[in-house]
Amino acid sequence: MTSLRKPKKNLSFDALRKALSDHFDNLADPRTADNSQYTVHDTLMSAFACMYFQDPSLLAFQARLEKKHQRSNMQTIFRVRKTPKDSQLRDLTDRISAATLAPCFKDIHERLRRSKYFEDYAVFPETLMCVIDGTTYHSSKLVNCKHCLHKTSKSGETTYSHGILQGAIMYPDKKQVFPVMPEAISNKDGSKKQDCETNAAKRFIQQLRQDYPRQKCISGGDGLMSHQPMIETVMDNNMHYLFVAKPGDHKYLYEWIETFDTLAETSFYSDKDRRHVIRWQNDVPLKDGDDAVRVNFVEYQQFNEDAKMTFRHAWVTDIPLTQDNAVVVARAGRCRWKIKNECFNSLKNQGYELTHNYGHGKANLSLSMYLLTLLALTFHQVCELTDGMYQACREASGAKTRMWEDLRALMRRFLVEDWQQLMDMLINENDYETTAIKRV
Repeated sequence: MTSLRKPKKNLSFDALRKALSDHFDNLADPRTADNSQYTVHDTLMSAFACMYFQDPSLLAFQARLEKKHQRSNMQTIFRVRKTPKDSQLRDLTDRISAATLAPCFKDIHERLRRSKYFEDYAVFPETLMCVIDGTTYHSSKLVNCKHCLHKTSKSGETTYSHGILQGAIMYPDKKQVFPVMPEAISNKDGSKKQDCETNAAKRFIQQLRQDYPRQKCISGGDGLMSHQPMIETVMDNNMHYLFVAKPGDHKYLYEWIETFDTLAETSFYSDKDRRHVIRWQNDVPLKDGDDAVRVNFVEYQQFNEDAKMTFRHAWVTDIPLTQDNAVVVARAGRCRWKIKNECFNSLKNQGYELTHNYGHGKANLSLSMYLLTLLALTFHQVCELTDGMYQACREASGAKTRMWEDLRALMRRFLVEDWQQLMDMLINENDYETTAIKRV
């Protein structure tokens, strides 16, 4: 008799929101008692709500709804007791350390793990892949703070920026990615030396191991990561690595590869008569010198129906390559693009308004707004993977951007009791107006 696999638990918005609310409720208030009109919880949850609905004007619309009905969807959906004004929101958020948001990401990952969703994300048994990459989320020639990176052109013009070293758990066949707490690329207090992506990546790896001490992990990254100091940092933290290796960056490595008459190889065909070839060689030096770390080299080539090579990519790893795992490793290396497409591109170009000027602040505002936006994206990724009702909303709307346009319109016009009712109104659009009016 064949046993049926137990269905995975639906990770509901309400459960995730409650955990977030509890965390915000327990944060220390940096203000004096006589200057606390709006709580830390209500301030951070209001900012999160703007990111969740991808709407910088959300609070203004809810204020109008509250004036009409004496309550708003900020209260019913997000449990905000008193909604702050924009100026108060920015001021208090700037005072709260961005590091206090780190446990929120860990909580979501733990829920995914306990509900067995991460079993489907294991590249190898119990081994997850966390791809890292850097990006800039603020750039200005005028607005700046003491943590800003700065670059002066030959003409003497200075550009200020904030960068981030972001990591995300991903799998080749899964569209959803799950961000982890990033590492800021920013100048520290009192330091005249500019921070950089490489140094941030080393700090990120160390923090990742500290946050997830028992998790087996493969760290993926681009060519900037495939150098000995970074590889040693990964290995010192008991992780595997899978980093891009370009010929221009590793001439000595490629010279070694060319000395072999043949490399171990496997190939297969896919749709449209494309041929995929994976070649590999274990135990080769990354660079010249007696202290060079020994790596395993794997290369992927794609050929069209005319036998012309259309794509070529290569990586170095500490994972011993065999006929049984070479394809798995190459596929894992190729999924690195998801950090740019599903994470950075979504944040910047898919409605999340990452580059919108919510205010720069003097200390924490810029980074905290990035993290709250990242949390909103993470909530949405969880819903896409686990929530059937959310998936039905996507199907009813056709496109994700259309779905959020419809949800924002409903949020502005109607008072609902919870997130579930809002989704139900979208799915049953023919009679949602009557339903909403009765509720009000």
